[in-house]
Amino acid sequence: MSENLEQVNNTPDATTAPASVEAVNGSSVKRGRRKTRIGKVVSNKMDKSIIVAIERRIIHPIYKKYFKKTTKFMAHDQNNVANIGDIVKIMETRPLSARKRWRLVEVIEKVK
Repeated sequence: MSENLEQVNNTPDATTAPASVEAVNGSSVKRGRRKTRIGKVVSNKMDKSIIVAIERRIIHPIYKKYFKKTTKFMAHDQNNVANIGDIVKIMETRPLSARKRWRLVEVIEKVK
């Protein structure tokens, strides 16, 4: 019984292991590619925030009919450049608020 306890106590745990690869190698770890989406601005009433609607076509599994499904993302617009109707490109980022996890990258097409 005492042998089992010694084995358990001798195993390295998370506190003794290095925190990351960066701590061992001294070099930075590459981050994965961030998701980007292209959509239409449907609201810009908030300061430095926009709501972008992204439309996708999906097929019904049984009836094989295509239909549109819309997802709305709240995105950060630092300079308030996007207007309603603009086609924009957004990129995933760290959480900026309770609902904002995307930021505006560029305005692809301005509304006329």
